[in-house]
Formats: sequence, C-alpha cells, structure tokens
Amino acid sequence: MLGLATTSIAWVLFAVILVGWLLYAFLNRSSARAELGSEIELAPNRKPYYSDDELEGRRLTRFSLFNVAMLVVLAIGLPLYWVFEPGRQADAQQGRDNRFASWGAALFATTADGGFNCAGCHGGMKATGASAAAAVVDPLTGDTKAVQWLAPALDTVLYRYSESEVKYILNYGRPFSPMSPWGTVGGGPMNYQQIDNLVAYIKSIQKPRIGCAPTEKDPRVCASGTLNEVDSKTIADDAARSAQNLVDQGKYATVDDAMGEALFTLDTASGAYSCARCHTKGWSYGDPGENGQGAFGWNLTGGSTIAKFPNDQDMFNFIKTGSVDGQKYGTQGQGSGKMPGFGSMLTDEQIRQIMKYVRSL
Repeated sequence: MLGLATTSIAWVLFAVILVGWLLYAFLNRSSARAELGSEIELAPNRKPYYSDDELEGRRLTRFSLFNVAMLVVLAIGLPLYWVFEPGRQADAQQGRDNRFASWGAALFATTADGGFNCAGCHGGMKATGASAAAAVVDPLTGDTKAVQWLAPALDTVLYRYSESEVKYILNYGRPFSPMSPWGTVGGGPMNYQQIDNLVAYIKSIQKPRIGCAPTEKDPRVCASGTLNEVDSKTIADDAARSAQNLVDQGKYATVDDAMGEALFTLDTASGAYSCARCHTKGWSYGDPGENGQGAFGWNLTGGSTIAKFPNDQDMFNFIKTGSVDGQKYGTQGQGSGKMPGFGSMLTDEQIRQIMKYVRSL
C-alpha cells in the first residue's frame, strides 16, 4: 500500500509547499508596501532588532528545540526508510505483476468471455492442454482436411523456454501449426504491452517447482528447479506404460530398451514433453509419420544427428538446456531459441535414453 501512496503523498507535499511560498510572497509584498517618503521608517534594515535578552531567552530555546526535533526526525526517519524501502519496492513490483497478470487473464480468456481465445485451444484458463479443431493443408496436393490438433499445455512452458522465447512465439506464432502470430510485429492484433500482460498471466499459472535455490523466491520460474514429484512420477509412469506397449508389439525385447522411443513420443499433459511434437510430421493431430523425420524441428534420421553431434555430451547438453538464440551448438549449428530445454522436466537418465533412441534412427 505504501508503494501505491507515495506519488499521492509527494503531490500533497508539493501543493502544501507551493501554497506556503505563495502565501509568504503575498504577505511579504503586502508588508513591504510603503507610502512615499517613509522608506527610512519602514525599511526592514532600518528597524531596531530584538535585544540580546530577547534573542537569548525563550526565543532561542524554541529554535533550539525545533532543531533538535528535526535532528530526531532525520536520525529516526532515514534508518526507517532504509529498512522499509526494499519491502515497499517488492510490494510495488508484486502489485505491478498482479495487475499485468489480471490484464493478461482477460486477453487469455475465450472469445465468449471477451478474450482472444487462448483458453479455447490450450485447455481452459489453467492451460493444461487440449485438442482444438484445425485445418491441415497438404503442401504437395493443396488438399485441406479437418483435424483435432493437440495444443500443448502452457502451465509448464516456462520450464522449457525463457520469457523472451515465449514472447517470440506469441509475437510470430509457430509456422506449420494453428498457432498464428499474435503480436503486431508478426502481423497479429496484440501490441507490446498486451504480449507482456499475456506472458505475466502465463507465468502466474506455472506449476510450482522443487529444488529452487534459496535466492530464487518464485518457485514457478526459478532457474534451478524441476518438476514436482507428482508430475515427475506421472511422466515416468506414462513412459513405462508406453514402453510396455512397444514391447507387447514386438518392437523391443525389454521395457528398458523401449524407454527411449516411449519418452520421444510421450503424450503426457497433452504432449508438453514430446520430442515427436516437433520432429515427427502429423504427431500433433493423431496421424504421425515415421518417427524423427522432421516437421517443425529438423530431420533426426539418416545419421544427421550424429553428424550434428559427434560428441554425446554436446547432444546431452543441447537437449537439457535447449538452444540459445545466436549461440553455436554441435558442429555447425546456430541456436534460434526455438529448441526447448528439457532439463527441468526430465531426469538426466531419461534424456540419455532419448539420446540413445535418436542416435539409432
């Protein structure tokens, strides 16, 4: 509340000081008016001043007490300001974030509720992922067919992307998917402030993380945290079931052997963690082609992955942290920021199982 009142207090003080100076100027000018010929009698420097007895009596005592009071105000007020200012700034920042998030929620809402219908595709206001009607055009024949596109969950999107990368996706959309550009810079309807508000809302609905550093106060977006135990167990259980299905189909001898492909095609939380979402054509709308042959992400088959990452550790780091815009990766790769990092969602062992499968394609 202090952070919200400081501007008002400053304006009140300014008004009081301004009125005081105007009043002083008016009274001083009035008292200085003199009739012609009376300059000697009325001039302030010609009048006798207070005597020594008057100056060193109660008048001096009053001024001394006033000075002591001002010193007390400074001695107590400045330390109090120093103590309370960090909290005031934090409260002001929190208030700003909450306002931005509330405005972003209005933008995120369905069309029926006056929003831009983000909730209509991504599984409601909590953005847990859902299927949404879309149209797919065959680039060879031009034929169009209606599909149910699996829109990803957004309640963990900041586990995989930075806020700037999320803004980029919102501004420019996702080519070859129903995700259209929403920012004015990409041809959409939202200005910079609206995109910031939307990111603030998405940030507010992130699932809490565990393992955050003591200095990282927000468990939703801390850099060192990972998925909580419940969601981590869900991934492991779903991957185990998928691996068992692959074994039952005769593709693998054991669940351990099948785990890499199971994780690659995992559809937990509406595909939020799936490699196949980007690297397998048709996966997002239930008509997948050959695994890893490329779609939004590049083709992983035919030895291309080994050519890009002859060193296993380089590939592991790339999957774990994702690409960084402009930075080199692998042998001749340059990051665009579009490859998410999965280190906050998958264990190191799960990433290595995915690596093993991808390098076998």
